[in-house]
Amino acid sequence: MKYIFTVINILFFTTTLFAQRTSIEPGQLWPDQNGNHIQAHGGGIIKIKKTYYWYGEERRQGLDPNLRYVSCYASKDLMNWTFQKDVVQMSDPENLGPGWILERPKVYYQPQTKKYVMYFHLDNKAYSYARVGIAVSDSANGDFKFVKSFRPLGRPSRDIGQFIDNDGSAYLIFEDRELGFHIAKLSADLMSVEKDMSLIKASLEGGAVVHYDSLYYVIGSALTGWKPNPNKYATAKSLEGPWTDFRDIAPPETNTYQSQSTMMVKVTGTKSTTVIFMADQWKPSAQWDSRYLWMPLEINDGKLWLPKPRPWSLNIKTGLFKILQQK
Repeated sequence: MKYIFTVINILFFTTTLFAQRTSIEPGQLWPDQNGNHIQAHGGGIIKIKKTYYWYGEERRQGLDPNLRYVSCYASKDLMNWTFQKDVVQMSDPENLGPGWILERPKVYYQPQTKKYVMYFHLDNKAYSYARVGIAVSDSANGDFKFVKSFRPLGRPSRDIGQFIDNDGSAYLIFEDRELGFHIAKLSADLMSVEKDMSLIKASLEGGAVVHYDSLYYVIGSALTGWKPNPNKYATAKSLEGPWTDFRDIAPPETNTYQSQSTMMVKVTGTKSTTVIFMADQWKPSAQWDSRYLWMPLEINDGKLWLPKPRPWSLNIKTGLFKILQQK
């Protein structure tokens, strides 16, 4: 009888652990297929065929303090994520010293070379090195190897974001504290920055861009470090601008519901297009427990708004989302 109860308990635990999620719950623990909280902070997403890949800073406890880690997760529906591996386990690549920094990894795919190209913020502890690093892999979930670092357009770069336009053109968004907020086009091979599309003269980081209908929308957060602030947005008819004045994306007193933007993900289905605000809720003293705030944006005709976070579901095929009752 004891054996039977043990088997039943194991089966119940396994069923619970691998149960398919039917919703996204902003600000809650988000378990992967093994029941572990997803560790993909400051991250970015690309879609290859029918699979989404989410890359981010691996912040789990017990990591080697001399290394920096980037995780990779895969999903077909943006709700259920399977941990692939830590695709970066990097030692100090350029003698930056103790406390060196690898942040905000973003991956692009180059279909001609069939290479996956990762950009990331590379810095020293004092944040004075201010460069982007590049690592390359032959597969989405392979080992990314460090290639080089540089200052895009010769300018200091800290927080970075990524944007891929409807025509497949790839762009790097980077924060330049002295001048503002760059949206720069990458070269065809993705290994360098080709030209500046826009220099938005605003003190913003956490950059995110989406092309929706006939407008470009850009989101950024103020320079307050780990502390959240009211994220803002502007629009333009082209990436070159001119851009409108920046406006709040949520009630300013909420500080963007205690989050910071990292990307906007556009899901185009057979019936609708949903734009997801993808953000981090940082816990600087317990980074492994930092959470994610993902919500569908209200976006149309030059207006963008982040609704109050609530559980919601998404149909990848149709592109329709549904706000759910609070549990």
